[in-house]
Amino acid sequence: MPPRPVGSRPTLSLVAKTAGTSVPTVSKVLRGGTDVSAETRAKVMEAVRAVGYTRRAGSKSESVRDEGGLSNTLDLVVTHFEGSWANLLIAGVGREAAAAGLDVVLTLAEPHSDWVSRVLRRRTVGTIGTLIDPTSPQFSALSAAGVPVVLIDPMSTPPSGVASIGVANWDGGRMAAEHLLSLGHVRMGVVAGHARHLFSRARVDGFRAAADTATADSATVSVAYGGWNRAKAATATHTLLDSDPGITGIFACSDSMALGIYDALDARGLRIPEDVSVIGFDDLPEAQYITPGLTTVRQPSTELGAAAVKLLIELSRGEDGGTRSPARMELATELVVRASTGPAPAAEAPRR
Repeated sequence: MPPRPVGSRPTLSLVAKTAGTSVPTVSKVLRGGTDVSAETRAKVMEAVRAVGYTRRAGSKSESVRDEGGLSNTLDLVVTHFEGSWANLLIAGVGREAAAAGLDVVLTLAEPHSDWVSRVLRRRTVGTIGTLIDPTSPQFSALSAAGVPVVLIDPMSTPPSGVASIGVANWDGGRMAAEHLLSLGHVRMGVVAGHARHLFSRARVDGFRAAADTATADSATVSVAYGGWNRAKAATATHTLLDSDPGITGIFACSDSMALGIYDALDARGLRIPEDVSVIGFDDLPEAQYITPGLTTVRQPSTELGAAAVKLLIELSRGEDGGTRSPARMELATELVVRASTGPAPAAEAPRR
């Protein structure tokens, strides 16, 4: 990569030189132009990330976006539309956007698709992204093009100055553990999502911290990974109980995985909550309808979408006073007690 003077801001010229192309071509890529080869587009995106080029939203210099009046649309970029959590989030975004006089364009960020070019071709207030890897070349291109971005509970740590909003995941894990501990459970299991996802790790860490603090290390917490998937969560539950048949309380890091725990316990002939208590995370509509009703940690999914829109509008208007975007905003979680948790059973012979 060509060197640049210490303290200088990366320029389009530096991006072009690094990518081995021209400034107009770089500008075209950052506008989502279609008359650029996939190979050149990939080189430009990699160069943008390598040199750290970012056009500050609202900047008048080095403009790479079309000029004109204010946009009346925002982009919501998601990795999937299926599932209650996505529906609740989309509802919150849609309602808040409508109240602000904005239309929402839903963009599906499928692996290996060039979704970012579609976003860049639209004149948009900005982009709300959920379950998008902030270290990806696509995300770098959005930042380089000066598109305001708000990430909802990013999977990994966003670049410095990128706004994100989420829920109090660590505190939610803590509440789950404290609830089980209050019912006398000391041998507990956790069915987590992906180990590399920040929000999964935070929920597990909060659960462990509460168990360690409250019981002076006398409680045991075993963790297995269910990948946010019902079937995989069922497999993870079998793994937990095969390794420690004495577990009496299980925390699922999502309600969808809690359904997998129900499946596994039913297959083993274990009752909820008489034999094993189960607590989830999300408070999706399914939590009320399954039998027994699922005790869970509520995250305000609809409110999360609405808050992301408000934050994005502030950023697009430069209401941060020209300073870097807020690093993180968090909404509170709360415990919702239903019938899936109860007192720990008395010690008995190991169950299988």
